[in-house]
Amino acid sequence: MNKKPLRASYPIRLRARELRREATPAEAYLWSHLRGRQLQGLKFRRQHPIDRYIVDFVCVEARLIVEVDGDIHLAQQEYDAFRTGYLESRGYRVIRFANDTVLNNVDAVLAAIQQAANDYGAPTP
Repeated sequence: MNKKPLRASYPIRLRARELRREATPAEAYLWSHLRGRQLQGLKFRRQHPIDRYIVDFVCVEARLIVEVDGDIHLAQQEYDAFRTGYLESRGYRVIRFANDTVLNNVDAVLAAIQQAANDYGAPTP
């Protein structure tokens, strides 16, 4: 289940760096709550490459990926499903939240992220 991660290609790593500089308002807001181990002491990375994909947020120790979806994801549900399946095959759990949910109900989003991490058995401080 825990397969060795592939190193992302140089173009993927460059794109991840660009995405970190160009965060959406919802991503920036959620990051302000996740950075610096603020949530249950868990370390999150943002716009992090995993193999050929760039995920919005990942907590490697909990094998948890958090995606923040804008309107474009309504038109690419098949691609998102394939991508999620691939990431899950690499041993990650993927949870998704709409931009509006993050911006309007961040406490519920944080609770769901914490619960997902606990379900995996992430260490608690």
